[in-house]
Amino acid sequence: MLALVTGLLMTSSALAIDIRIGVLNDRSGIYADLSGEGSVIAARMAIEDFGAADKGINVEILSADHQNRPDVASTIARQWYDNDNVDVIADVPTSSAAIAVHEITREKNRVFIVSGAASSDLTGTMCSPNTAHWTYDTWALANGTGSAMVQEGFDSWYFLTADYAFGHALEADTSAVVEASGGEVLGTVRHPFPGQDFSSFLLQAQASGAKVIGLANAGGDTVNAIKQASEFGITQAGQALAGLLIFITDVDALGLNDAQGLVLTEAFYWDLNDETREWSERFEAQRGAKPTMVHAGVYSGVLHYLKAVEHAGSKDAELVMAAMRELPIEDPVMGGGELRIDGRKTHDMYLFRVKSPDESSGPWDYYEHLATIPAETAFRPLEDGGCELVN
Repeated sequence: MLALVTGLLMTSSALAIDIRIGVLNDRSGIYADLSGEGSVIAARMAIEDFGAADKGINVEILSADHQNRPDVASTIARQWYDNDNVDVIADVPTSSAAIAVHEITREKNRVFIVSGAASSDLTGTMCSPNTAHWTYDTWALANGTGSAMVQEGFDSWYFLTADYAFGHALEADTSAVVEASGGEVLGTVRHPFPGQDFSSFLLQAQASGAKVIGLANAGGDTVNAIKQASEFGITQAGQALAGLLIFITDVDALGLNDAQGLVLTEAFYWDLNDETREWSERFEAQRGAKPTMVHAGVYSGVLHYLKAVEHAGSKDAELVMAAMRELPIEDPVMGGGELRIDGRKTHDMYLFRVKSPDESSGPWDYYEHLATIPAETAFRPLEDGGCELVN
């Protein structure tokens, strides 16, 4: 289950700090494309770009497949912390798995950098001084896509929701945004995770008469739901689909014929600027595909963690987390930002529309940039999350 992926060693140093990073995610299931081996590649790129070996920080990466199960994630996290001297765990898509790792990390006083999981509870009532929620969360996704669609007149919603922590959180956060924007929620139906046949759930959503079917799921579940909605003629009949968590790998799997017109919110897109294009080209050379925002978040989070270790002159979790909050965040993939006391990393978010086949210039040219959501409004206000760390 555990694989020693890489060791970046040096012969002599001023710091001589040994670090083990555990990249924990789905390596074989519905989230493997959006996280998986790509997150290991992103972490390795961060170590190399930081120049860890030259600075006396000797880093090893371990990886494991949590199979999207919180019990498996818990077992691996405990083994890594108790037996394998892992200092920091990164990525962990699937919110139920991330919440389990989040609690163990607090108990063991290590560091957790979340890129793949979405539940905003991680920086709300469950917040921890040991966790940095790096890339996106359900509040930011709801704030971007939900409010934009209501403003465009799509003001009645019905949710198709993955029946676990992430789906519930995304549905709740989007419902709040829809209602606050003047829309209404007509109902919801929850499907097993992961799901295969969405026909009965889609028919219920269609029968509701809602203008929007909100897909509070991700990865393969979202891809399958969109494909089946197209087969049933749901979008052709006038209802809109809102992909509340869509990744570029999902659009690639769907193809532009099925995905065109989807409005979505992301923290990263490979074609945003020269820096994102250069980094993505290097990533693609190793992975064979463009990076997702999860991969970008792993790179950004690991890079900042290493900067904090260097700044603190230590890998002590309390000192490193303090340095991560103190140091300004700046990197070529996610730009500037800061790490708040509740563990939320803030940065700009982006609203995109998926291009039609005629609008696309070729492979991976999938998004039209509609708007930039500034960091100060992209995420839930610090005082509204219920985090006990906030004075």
